[in-house]
Amino acid sequence: MRATRTTRTTRPTRLTRPTRPVRPIRLTRTLGALLLVAATGAFTMGVASAGHAEPRRAATPLDQVIPAPASVKAGGTPYRITSGTRIRVDDSPEVRRIGTYLADILRPSTGYRLPLTTQGDGGIRLRLAKGPFGAEGYRLDSGAEGVTITAQEPAGLFHGVQTLRQLLPAAVEKKSVQPGPWLVAGGTIQDRPRFAYRGAMLDVARHFFTVEQVKRYIDELALYKINKLHLHLSDDQGWRIAVDSWPRLATYGGSTQVGGGPGGHYTKADYQEIVRYAASRHLEVVPEIDMPGHTNAALASYAELNCDGVAPPLYTGTKVGFSSLCVNKEITYDFVDDVIREVAALTPGRHLHIGGDEAHSTSPEDYAAFMNRVQPVVARYGKTVIGWHQLTGAGPAKGALAQYWGLDSTSAAEKAQVARAARNGTKLILSPADRVYLDMKYTKDTPLGLAWAGYVEVQRSYDWNPGGYLPDVPESAVLGVEAPLWTETLSTSAHLDTMAFPRLPGAAELGWSPAATHDWDTYKVRLAAQAPRWDALGIGYYRSPQVPWPAA
Repeated sequence: MRATRTTRTTRPTRLTRPTRPVRPIRLTRTLGALLLVAATGAFTMGVASAGHAEPRRAATPLDQVIPAPASVKAGGTPYRITSGTRIRVDDSPEVRRIGTYLADILRPSTGYRLPLTTQGDGGIRLRLAKGPFGAEGYRLDSGAEGVTITAQEPAGLFHGVQTLRQLLPAAVEKKSVQPGPWLVAGGTIQDRPRFAYRGAMLDVARHFFTVEQVKRYIDELALYKINKLHLHLSDDQGWRIAVDSWPRLATYGGSTQVGGGPGGHYTKADYQEIVRYAASRHLEVVPEIDMPGHTNAALASYAELNCDGVAPPLYTGTKVGFSSLCVNKEITYDFVDDVIREVAALTPGRHLHIGGDEAHSTSPEDYAAFMNRVQPVVARYGKTVIGWHQLTGAGPAKGALAQYWGLDSTSAAEKAQVARAARNGTKLILSPADRVYLDMKYTKDTPLGLAWAGYVEVQRSYDWNPGGYLPDVPESAVLGVEAPLWTETLSTSAHLDTMAFPRLPGAAELGWSPAATHDWDTYKVRLAAQAPRWDALGIGYYRSPQVPWPAA
């Protein structure tokens, strides 16, 4: 899963669309043709409120968003956001918050007031109602009089707002007034996710990322309906969360990072701010405290956690598998209990990740004994265990989740072990490293990232089916998909963007969209259409030659 291994498996590398110019309508055209143009709303010539002519621009088709919606019925007149548009919301705090979020996106670029109201007709309507939406689904209805997003839960409304963003021109993301027009194509989208768990992991242990940098990544995840942020908070190179009962974990264990440098850690208030911000974007934070391996930062901070009672030096390299908590010392379990208790108390979400990968310095017997003692601790503090898929060899607790990070070429025996656990009730999160590890190089010429899992170009990252990926594992055993981003070589937000984009939207679509929508040839066109939006948001990305990007 990380930087250095004794074996490598290297695999060969196997819009808004440009708007067509519209000719002036000739007087010789038939009335029927004129009516057809008016009815479809395919092209609109507007006049800006200041009296300046607006550019002629097509409304984005309803089926050209990412993730692909479950159902689209296009037709009717587009809705146009104008200076008179209001955002109509239910009289509830949750819906008001989502309405304010939408207004904050639209106001800078449109220049319109877009007041929130609970009264009136038309405009943009956000409403909660019972229906076949589930916890995160929604319906979007667009016509001449307005756009209505309906959902059963606030998360569904929020996801519907992300679809609305993508139906508007990319310039809507800018922070200065743009010319418009602001058209939403007519028709209806009915949408809900294929999988309940759609995650992205950010490794803040190898290189530390500030609260503001994490918030920025959260906003990028939210745009594509991702609902879990897995934070890798501890590793050999750094411990990133304050623990009152073991204070040197953060102050000493967090004082460096890969390659040296000051490192850093989150205070409890910092972490709670990340959790709060993620919740405002309808993401659950899943904290990971990796154990029994990947623990050098903890071992360096407290000598008594080592079997020989001697603290090793802090580590700034990228090797893996050399560290382990002392499984046979009782203080180890006092430590684990304290850490899990404090982290669980800060985390309102249901899950807590205990790592469990690459414990090469722990014997299989000690590993199993350790996991058998630690899993009940997680349950005692009200959380559901997640572990990397090596947990399936140690007896996952009832309700535990296993996160698979192997390769297409992982041994049949290892895959069979995971499949047996799935048949016994362990749900799986799929993160195959040679598909959705966002830190893998795109090609041999990619300056950032690693290549131990092979090169992972955009098509390879997208073109697989989570429901049928592992032999003898039914889709019903798959809880979802997660795209990890490890940071051995990444130290800035620009680095994160380059490796996540354009692969992250594909992972999001794999988690959200029906299998029937999965098609590389149509997806790559929709993906290319995201580029102007990323430009407007300041997201740098890799211009893969596999994608028909619009001209720069």
